[in-house]
Amino acid sequence: MINKNFVVEKIKLISQGLEQLKSFENMTFAEVAGDYIKYSALKNILMETIGRAIDINEHLINASGKNLDVPITYRTTFLAMEQIGVLPPEFAREVAKSAGFRNAIVHEYNNLDKSAVYKTVGQAIGQYKLYCDYIMKYLDGR
Repeated sequence: MINKNFVVEKIKLISQGLEQLKSFENMTFAEVAGDYIKYSALKNILMETIGRAIDINEHLINASGKNLDVPITYRTTFLAMEQIGVLPPEFAREVAKSAGFRNAIVHEYNNLDKSAVYKTVGQAIGQYKLYCDYIMKYLDGR
């Protein structure tokens, strides 16, 4: 059974994170990359946003009652959202890439490229706004 309050609270937190990300759109790369606090905040907001989406994915997958293979990675939770009818296929594949980005932030793979982090701000805002819209549409249809 879907816990709508859980999902809606996660959506609210994602939306707040997206609003916070918008403040970085007006900053230059030098302003963000050269300031440890700003850069750390940016990484943390991105990591939390993606993590909250993964929480939603796992909850909806478990509540779907569909006989799916248990997703074994954060990335596959996004792909499973297509299988249960929440996300369209192309979008699911595209947003699934963010799970790998989240892992790179968390584990700082290959000394994470600051410009790559900075460049994801606009993409993350657009992608996760759309993600939230799909989730809410799915909830409204239930």
